[in-house]
Amino acid sequence: MAFELAPLPYAYDSLQPYMSAETLEYHHDKHHKAYVDNLNKLIEGTDYEGKDLETIIKESFGKDAGVFNNAAQNFNHIHFWPWMTKDGGGKKVPGAILALIDRDLGGFDKFRADFLAAGATQFGSGWAWLTLKDGKLEVTKTPNGENPLVHGGWPLLGCDVWEHSYYIDYRNARPKYLEAWFDNLINWDHVEELYAQAPGA
Repeated sequence: MAFELAPLPYAYDSLQPYMSAETLEYHHDKHHKAYVDNLNKLIEGTDYEGKDLETIIKESFGKDAGVFNNAAQNFNHIHFWPWMTKDGGGKKVPGAILALIDRDLGGFDKFRADFLAAGATQFGSGWAWLTLKDGKLEVTKTPNGENPLVHGGWPLLGCDVWEHSYYIDYRNARPKYLEAWFDNLINWDHVEELYAQAPGA
């Protein structure tokens, strides 16, 4: 069963002015589609064929770079779209998640600052993450397509800091993109859903 590109969960123009329709069209229809198409070609006729995405990511990490990169980026983007919503962001955090942020990360404001710093200081392409690992929240960052799955963690929130995620709208001002994304687009309901799905939750 080949992997398929799911449609965006909202209209292309629904995240404006913080993310343009043009960005979403290129990012979803071109970049994400390419990861899906490349993954399907790479796993055809191999031991990876028929396995779920998380298994492929974990088994290919450090062994099959092409398979890993496309599988991990497919996983990352499957969640990146629902991590955003119109009129999202800010402190609209579900109580259970906010309690964990207070317990593990020193409160919401410190978490925000640390998350923005993780994204801004990730050299080159990559992601900033809110990760659940060993029952505790962490703010992490990874290069390229890597995600918390291959570091013993579970992603609750991730922000794409590859240039194709922001260059049309923000040019080289990655910190401005991160601030706009965090304060106006985060879908905290999806964060809560992923927390409920975490292994051992």
